[in-house]
Amino acid sequence: MLLWHLPMAEPTAVPPSLFTRAHAPPRLQRDAAAGSAVFAALDLGTNNCRLLVGRPTGRGFAVLDSFSRTIRLGEGLEQTGRLDPSAMNRAVSALAACAERLARWRPAAVAAVATEACRRAANGVEFLARVHRETGLAILVISPREEALLAIESCTSLLARAAAATAAAAAPTRALLFDIGGGSTELAWLRLDQAGRPSLIGCASLPVGVVTLAERHGAAAFAASGFVAMSAETALLLAPFEAVHCIAREIRHAGGSGGVLLLGTSGTATTLAAIALGLPRYRRSLVDGAVLTRDAACAALAALQGLGHGGLLAHPCIGPDRAIFVRPGAAIFAAIIAAWPAPRIMVADRGLREGLLLRAIRTHREPRAGPTRAP
Repeated sequence: MLLWHLPMAEPTAVPPSLFTRAHAPPRLQRDAAAGSAVFAALDLGTNNCRLLVGRPTGRGFAVLDSFSRTIRLGEGLEQTGRLDPSAMNRAVSALAACAERLARWRPAAVAAVATEACRRAANGVEFLARVHRETGLAILVISPREEALLAIESCTSLLARAAAATAAAAAPTRALLFDIGGGSTELAWLRLDQAGRPSLIGCASLPVGVVTLAERHGAAAFAASGFVAMSAETALLLAPFEAVHCIAREIRHAGGSGGVLLLGTSGTATTLAAIALGLPRYRRSLVDGAVLTRDAACAALAALQGLGHGGLLAHPCIGPDRAIFVRPGAAIFAAIIAAWPAPRIMVADRGLREGLLLRAIRTHREPRAGPTRAP
């Protein structure tokens, strides 16, 4: 069943080595060449394990299967510098479920990557070796820059949509993409052409995410003072990126014309969009690509802060698995829009795994092409 469709973006500089051909029989290899094969992308993050399976359709793909499970792989990492045994067991269990799905779909290629938790952990390599032994999955740890480029890949069509939906004089010429993850927050400062096609100006990975803040602040995260402290901590980490790129100055010079667009790709951003839209339950079709005014985003932040712990648990767009992480994510979001008060914030319910899948498809369509040069 087709769940959604994503168009393919222009190439960005992610190494083709991320995308390995599965051990497929000749028939599946022929299908891959013809564009009718199945491809898969797996994202092992600090807080979640996500799988996406799709088939190429024109310049994009149709989703055939998806999987997401909260695993809290980064639990305790802030204190110990190591992955906790219980967290690793949860992750292996989720990855085993992914391996079973992949065995059913028999994809022509699988792109499987790990991010901040495995980058930081002293036992990250040892853990991934265990994953390979127990599930057969070969997972590659990617750099923060590669992570940012893959998020850009997945959002290129939304940026084109933003350009097409506005008059030429008001079309964004710059975009700041931010992805609030479990163990880190990725920033990418982009130049946009008239069609909304992005080129990377600069990127940064901040050592703060929803898991790290939740563990650092504990129960205080649910107090107003804790929210202010988390946001202030994030603001200090944003300052060096602002000093280099002068994003706030560009926003001031653009005024209300919308020359700078903020683009949030995280679960925090999608949750706040759902609250801003007043959705009784989460609907991806309404959230992905939604554009919030700054006032609407601030109102959603205020509404979320007013929910309290019980309200977060009961909210249909949040739920028990994510309740402890939403306020830390919202504090990061609040710091970002305070540092860079752009008039519009676009929200994307897509990210790393969608970028992985798009790139895996392109790699197999162009098997002889070498890596492209970074923008």
